[in-house]
Amino acid sequence: MTPRADPVQPHTDTDLTGLSRPLGTVWRKDERTCPLDPQTRKTVEDIWWHGVRAVQGRTSVAKTLRAQNVACPDRILAIGKAAAAMVNGAHDVFDPDIPALVVTKYGHAGALPPSCEVIEAAHPVPDQNTLIAGHALFQKVQHMASGTHLLMLVSGGASALAELPEPGITLSGLQAENTRMLAEGLDIHAMNARRQALSQIKGGKLLATFKGELVTTCAISDVRGDSLATIGSGIGNAPDDMAFSFDPFIVASNHIARAAAADHATALGLNVMTDAETLYGDVHDLARSVGEMLRHAPPGVHILGGEPTIVLPPDPGQGGRNQALALALAHEVSGVIGLTVLVGGTDGTDGPTHAAGGLIGGATWREEAARALKRADSGRFLEAHNALFTTGPTGTNVMDLLVALKT
Repeated sequence: MTPRADPVQPHTDTDLTGLSRPLGTVWRKDERTCPLDPQTRKTVEDIWWHGVRAVQGRTSVAKTLRAQNVACPDRILAIGKAAAAMVNGAHDVFDPDIPALVVTKYGHAGALPPSCEVIEAAHPVPDQNTLIAGHALFQKVQHMASGTHLLMLVSGGASALAELPEPGITLSGLQAENTRMLAEGLDIHAMNARRQALSQIKGGKLLATFKGELVTTCAISDVRGDSLATIGSGIGNAPDDMAFSFDPFIVASNHIARAAAADHATALGLNVMTDAETLYGDVHDLARSVGEMLRHAPPGVHILGGEPTIVLPPDPGQGGRNQALALALAHEVSGVIGLTVLVGGTDGTDGPTHAAGGLIGGATWREEAARALKRADSGRFLEAHNALFTTGPTGTNVMDLLVALKT
């Protein structure tokens, strides 16, 4: 296993209750919580989790491999935040001794068979292990013999976790480019187009070196439209002039997650009023449009999916797009009675944080929240007010899921 480097933690101070806060900030005791009805909060979390469990990597991969009668591979390569869960799904179907390389985010490897080689790397900005992983993937594909079968398992995060840059491009250059793209608030399609141009393994280039007979790619989609050419910047896609057979499958998506969440809400006796993949665009624009909808919506459950973008200020604070959207929504629905909203990344991590997102209601907004939003420091505000939603790694990544319950 490649040696692991610990991720950098935000610089915080801690008060006697253990809540992180920016240096110099004092939270008054009556500001620490944003009251949500406990039962409603539990119901919203339960609906969200039913959606996420329906697209977890282990079950989704195993189900697809069995349904498609996929032949036993000679090697498995798994890349992305859900890589460990996906390779466990493959091992549920095939011999666990099949050699596998798992490239995933720090802390996402979990329990894997001894046959698995694991490389953990940084996300969303690549690090040295990203280059080690990219080189390892390239070598293993290139050295597969004629007549062999390769199983590729790809999930979101693969773009940052493995890279073999074009000659002349350094790690510092890659890091600067990724940081710049994140700060500009580009959507995933624009980011991945840039990444492919810098890479020797993205956009079908990795499999262009394959000399075997068959590649089967199973992918968990974290992109709008579920295109294999975009998932992981096309690291599991075949080149146009491939000389082998290619069987690609999308095993999980935001649509599947939303459908499962909606089914569970219906089973609870709730009316599902909205089910749409519309969370695209800037978080502040989305907060206004979604907030307007929720203010005037009838009672029931509203389920939205997608992947918002956010433009970061210089020296941003703590948080990610889901935490920012949750806090911006808190402003738009301030004063609305009987509303609880959960916004969470289905992979369990929101930006460079350990939280998945935020839980807010009509009583969440405070005057100081405006300053937190402006500084891109929504995570610290939500944490201090008991409004963070934290799950740990979920074993999947199908973009983001918003669940709102209005009573």
